[in-house]
Amino acid sequence: MDEQLEKSVNKGKKLITLGFVTIAILFLIYSRYQDPELLTPAAIDSIQRIAYGFYITLVTAFGAIAFGLYRYHKGKVNANQKDLSTIIALTTWNSKSRRIFVAIFIGYGIFFSLVSGTLVYQPEVNFAIHYGATIPSGFIAPCCDGPGYMPKIIVYLTEHVGLQIIPINLVLQVIVSYLVGLNGAIAVSAYNISKKGRGMSTIGAATGLFIACPTCAGTFLSIFVGTASGIALSIALTQMQTFFIAISIPVLIITPYVMAKKLQNPDGSCKMDPKK
Repeated sequence: MDEQLEKSVNKGKKLITLGFVTIAILFLIYSRYQDPELLTPAAIDSIQRIAYGFYITLVTAFGAIAFGLYRYHKGKVNANQKDLSTIIALTTWNSKSRRIFVAIFIGYGIFFSLVSGTLVYQPEVNFAIHYGATIPSGFIAPCCDGPGYMPKIIVYLTEHVGLQIIPINLVLQVIVSYLVGLNGAIAVSAYNISKKGRGMSTIGAATGLFIACPTCAGTFLSIFVGTASGIALSIALTQMQTFFIAISIPVLIITPYVMAKKLQNPDGSCKMDPKK
């Protein structure tokens, strides 16, 4: 690999790592401010400012990850080697694959928002009447909940539609939507992938859907198995949240490599023309 291209790829890796490490440290630090006893009148303003800083840093970390992925992806395409990461990069570099990725990323992100409770629609509740909210309005709730669940952003868009942005849900939504979009873009190009490969991708996407809100599965299934059974299943799924996370993200990461094998010529080169 050319030295300049190798630097680009390594720079991308470092930015991606830096972004995720920053997010982890950010969650860890902010969790120290979740003791209700600390929420004195004198401390409210300080914690509120820290909450604003939290989201500014989080957005910056997302930017570093996005730019790192771009640098890594572009470096792999230009190097044009014969490893699976390069096959994935070449397969998704063309304009058609990019459009597919963006469409799936946005579509799945909206769907994820609905089932995770990020995008809230409550036709039976009037936010202005029940919560005394000004329509439209928004604010950051700085305290108090478990690590990763604060600070929340609450937005009232209409009397029945709003947003409840929870940090851990937001991070998982971006990660899972990206991985689902990547899988979709590769799958469309790799029309000849095996049935098993497609099955893995589907399982990963469906499982990832319930990462931020595993109890949503119980809500949906209660329609078919009855309310009592649905509630019991919802509780069980809540307790298995870590299990869903453990399965969905690794599967969504592994699947592109499985599909890339189907797009690799015997000499290791890519079957797809990245310019088409």
